[in-house]
Amino acid sequence: MSGFSFLSGRRPAAHAPQAMIATSHSLASAAGLAVLAEGGTAADAAICANAVQCVVDPHMTGIGGDCFVLYAPAGGEVRALNGSGRAPAAATPAAIRATGASAIDRTSAHAVTIPGAVSAWCLLHRDHGSLPLSRLFAPAIRYARQGFPLSARVAWDFGRYAKDLRGDAHASALFLPGGKVPVAGQVLTQPLLAARLHEIAEHGAEAFYTGPTAAAMVRHLRSLGGLQDEQDFRDGLEAARWEQPISASYRGHEVVECGPNGQGLIALMILRMLEGFDLGPDLPLADRIHLQAEATKLAYHHRDALLADPDHCAGLADRLLSDDLITGLRARIDPARAQPPVLWNEAEHKDTICLCAVDGQGNAISFINSIYYPFGSTRLCPETGVLFHNRGASFRLHEGHPNAIGPGKRPMHTIIPGMLRHRGRVVMPFGVMGGHYQAAGHAAFLSDMLDRGMDPQAAMEQPRSFAFDGELQLEATVDEATRRDLAARGHRLSILAKPIGGAQAIWIDHRTGCLVGGSDSRKDGVAIGF
Repeated sequence: MSGFSFLSGRRPAAHAPQAMIATSHSLASAAGLAVLAEGGTAADAAICANAVQCVVDPHMTGIGGDCFVLYAPAGGEVRALNGSGRAPAAATPAAIRATGASAIDRTSAHAVTIPGAVSAWCLLHRDHGSLPLSRLFAPAIRYARQGFPLSARVAWDFGRYAKDLRGDAHASALFLPGGKVPVAGQVLTQPLLAARLHEIAEHGAEAFYTGPTAAAMVRHLRSLGGLQDEQDFRDGLEAARWEQPISASYRGHEVVECGPNGQGLIALMILRMLEGFDLGPDLPLADRIHLQAEATKLAYHHRDALLADPDHCAGLADRLLSDDLITGLRARIDPARAQPPVLWNEAEHKDTICLCAVDGQGNAISFINSIYYPFGSTRLCPETGVLFHNRGASFRLHEGHPNAIGPGKRPMHTIIPGMLRHRGRVVMPFGVMGGHYQAAGHAAFLSDMLDRGMDPQAAMEQPRSFAFDGELQLEATVDEATRRDLAARGHRLSILAKPIGGAQAIWIDHRTGCLVGGSDSRKDGVAIGF
C-alpha cells in the first residue's frame, strides 16, 4: 500500500440528478443511498450511514461520542444541532487536581464527558426523519452481529494506533483479536454494540441514557476513577439541542457554521482574514500556504484562549467576527515572513467522520460524529461494548479559563459541519475531518472552490498544510521548491508521513438541477447518487 501519503490520480467528481450521499466509507455510502432510494430524508440517510460507520470505522466514531449537525430543510433556514455532551456534575478543576493530575490525560476517565451523539441522533430523527429507527439502524446492526471486513484505510489506521489499544484490555480483546493487528479484508464483529443499537432502535435514547446500559457504563467509568454517576447519564438524555448557526461572507457566498462550543467560528475568522488577499488561480502555492498558515495561527490562538461552552463565552462570535477585529488581525499578516500569533486586544491565557446528503425533496445535511482521538479514550465498557470518546481532554484545569472543566459544562470541540449558501439558497453541505485541522480545512477547501474554481472533488484533493503547535505541517505531496520557499519565510516545517484529514461535499447546481459530489481519496469512501 502507498500509506496514503500520495494521491494517485484525481478521482472524478460524482454526478446525480436527484439525491446523493458522500461518506468516508463505502459501506456507509451504500447504506445511506438505499435509504434515499426508499424516499428517506437526508436526515434518515445520515443517521443510517453514521450508524454503519460507528461499526465499521470504530477508531473514528461511535455511540460513545458526540455529534454536530447542520440541517437545511428544502426552502428553509439552516438549523444547527449541538450534540456535544457535558462534564459530570462532580467535575471541577479542584476535584481532578486532587487526584494528582495536572492535566486531563486523553485515556483518563476524566476525559469522558457524557456522550451526546445518541441524544442528537434521536432529536434529529424526531424532527426531520421519516423512516423508523429500526430501519435506519438495520444495516449497522447486521454488520455488528454478522461481521464486516476491514477496509484498506481502516486497517492501516488500526496498525498505526494498535499501541494505544493495548493499554485497555477490553478494547484490545475486541479490536486486536488474538493480540494481533487485523489486516484489510479481515472480518470483525461487535455483538455488544449490535445489542446497543437494537435497544436504541426499539426504545430511543432512553435505552442508552437510563436503565441497565447507563448503569453498566457508570460502573465501568467509576472503576477507572471517573466522577460520572447515573444522574449525569439521565441528564444526557436531553443533551442535544437546536441552536442558531453563525455565518460570515466569503467571495459573495455565505458560509454557515455551528456556533461555540464548536470551532466553526475559527473557520469563519480565517476566511474573513483571507478575503483581504488575492488567492486566485495564479497565486503560487507557497504564497497560498503561507497566507493560510498566518491566518490560521492568529485564529487558533484566539480559539485556545477564548472558545468554550457558549454559556461561558457569550457574544464571542460577534466579537471575533467584527470588522475592527478582523481588520486588525489581517494587518498583522506579513506576506513575506512567518509571524508569532497574538491575541487581539484580549488578556492572554497561559478523529472523526463527516458525511453529507441531499435527498430528493431538496433537504440537505452536513453531519459529523466523533470520538475525538483515534479510538477515543481507548476505554471500552465490557458489559455494553461502548467505546468512550475523550472530548473532556480539551478542558483546562486552571480556574478562570473559559474552557476550564466544570459541572455540566461542554468542552471546546473541534468537529464542525459546514453549509454554503448563495443568494439565499443552500448550494453545498460539506465537512472536513482531521481533529484540530477542521477549521483550517474548511477555509482551504472553500478557497480552492471559490477562489480557484474547482469542483468539490478537485478541491479536496489538493495538497494540505496546517500551521499548528509551532509547526507548519505539510503533506508529502507539497513539492520541494515550495518547501524551501516556506522555510525561507521562517516556517518550521514538518513533512507528514500520513495524510491530513478527509472531506465530503455535495454541490447543488441550481442552474442545471445536478448534484456534484466529492469524497476524499484519503479515506475509503465514495460520493454516490441517483
